Parts: sequence; C-alpha cells; structure tokens
Amino acid sequence: MNREVLAVRHVYFEDLGSFERVFGDRGRPVRYVDVGFARVAALNPVSPSLMVILGGPINACDDARYPTLAPLAALIEKRIAAGLPTLGICLGAQLIARVLGARVYASGQQEIGWTPLTLTDAGRASPLRHLDGAATSMLHWHGDTFDLPQGATRLASTPLCENQAFAWGDHVLGLQCHPEVRADRFEPWLIGHAAEIASAGVDVNALRAQTAQHAPTLETQASRMLHEWLDAVDKLAATKQP
Repeated sequence: MNREVLAVRHVYFEDLGSFERVFGDRGRPVRYVDVGFARVAALNPVSPSLMVILGGPINACDDARYPTLAPLAALIEKRIAAGLPTLGICLGAQLIARVLGARVYASGQQEIGWTPLTLTDAGRASPLRHLDGAATSMLHWHGDTFDLPQGATRLASTPLCENQAFAWGDHVLGLQCHPEVRADRFEPWLIGHAAEIASAGVDVNALRAQTAQHAPTLETQASRMLHEWLDAVDKLAATKQP
C-alpha cells in the first residue's frame, strides 16, 4: 500500500507545519508539489494515500488570472470521486467546496488573527472536537468564504465565518482555518503577507505575540485531531482493500 502524503503547496511558507510531525510519527512520507513549478495536470490523483491541498492568497475560482486552478480542481474532483482521503486547508478547503459545486466568494471582510472555533454537534462528535474553542484558539487568514457544499456537514464556525470546517462523506475534510500553523515557522507568514496585513489594519506585533501565546497549544490539539482523523480514514481504507 502506498503511504505517501501528497501536499499541494501554493506558497512556500504555507506548508504542512505541525502536520508534518504527525505524518512522520505514522511513518508516512510527504511529497510536496509546488504549484507554478510542477505540472499539476500530470499528477496521478489516486496514487497517494492522502492528498492535502494547502493555502494561498488567491481566489479559488479565478481561473482567468491563475491557470493552475482548473487542472488542480480537476485533480481534486477525480480524487474525491474515487473515494480517497482528501484534506483541504484554507484555499484548499475553498477548492474542495468549488469542486463539490458550492459558491466560493469574497466575504467582504478579512479574518486575520486568532479566534476560537465554535463547533456544531457534528463537530463535537468528530476529530474536530480537539479544536473546540474550550481547548484552543485558532488562526484564521482569509478574505474569501464559501457556501456549505450539498451533502456536506458543517463542523465549525466563527462569528465572521459560518463555514470554518466541513466534512463530506467519510473521506473529505475542509478546514477554512489554519490548525497546522507552528510558532517557530510563523515569521515568514508575516513577511510574505506584509501587504495584506497592512491593508487589513492588523497590528503585526500583536499578531506575532498572539501566535507565540496560542500556537503551542494549537499544535498539540491539532496533532490529536489529525491522528484521530487519520485513524478513521485508514480504517475506512482497510475495509475497501480487496
């Protein structure tokens, strides 16, 4: 069985973060594919054991300006249709929502900073329970949002974003938020997104301090969440083996 994790990366510093440690602990090798360098259309959507689509500062439907989006959406669509584990973070969640037929659009307000999640009943009964606002705060960094895809289950919200996390079937998880962030890898976010931070009126020093305060707890809780979700999808995959 191929245990490779394929991570589709749009911005170099928005990587798997703390999730890399989880995959390492489970003996699952990670291969990054950097959009803009790799030929996304040439990737095999059903080969890796898990596909993770990471974040980036573009709109998930802006095909006219970013021609990498359409082939990536097609790749995600084939993978989901094959019933294979797929995880989307921020832009990745928006792309999954797009593929599932939901509207992705500008929310009209930037959500940048730390705000706890409020889980739904379904969220509290899922691996997302580890990310409940009573256990940890959460980093958010987006200006776009999406409608809940048909057939999906909402798992979490914040006051500014109703659809922070959703599940579709047993093998697809979309996370608008950033549970993967690590305190010791956060400075490149502040440098790389300096213009966005300034235009949103966010205090960069306060954001840095909040991340130093909250990220260590989030790393622990996010690790627990991912381990539990992987246990579930691995069990599901085992039942499908011939």
